[in-house]
Amino acid sequence: MEREILEIVLMFVKAFAVGGGICLAAQIIINFTKLTAGKILVYFMLAGVVLTAAGAYQPLVEFAGAGATVPICGFGYLLASGAIKGAERGLFYALTGPLAAASAGVTAAVVFSFLAALIFKAKTKRN
Repeated sequence: MEREILEIVLMFVKAFAVGGGICLAAQIIINFTKLTAGKILVYFMLAGVVLTAAGAYQPLVEFAGAGATVPICGFGYLLASGAIKGAERGLFYALTGPLAAASAGVTAAVVFSFLAALIFKAKTKRN
């Protein structure tokens, strides 16, 4: 029992360290460059795609779990891994693989955003 608790705590520490490191890198880029948030998000997503294609992101996912898959570069990893798995079946599946891989997450985001919009009333921000 004690060993299981230690493994769970270690899993949380690894996820926090890797996810926090990714967020730290993004914050440094925000603070010291004039890049917009949108560009930074795109660059991080593309970094996830490139690192997945190079085979470097999968070991990070295996090490850190959600710490590597939850940030936006994890979405790039998801798209690239879907394309790679689809490419094993042919060109059509290489093009549709990323859509199939990301469909559950995107659907959940749309549904929960819709539900939140029904429950809460949007207000404009006053300065």
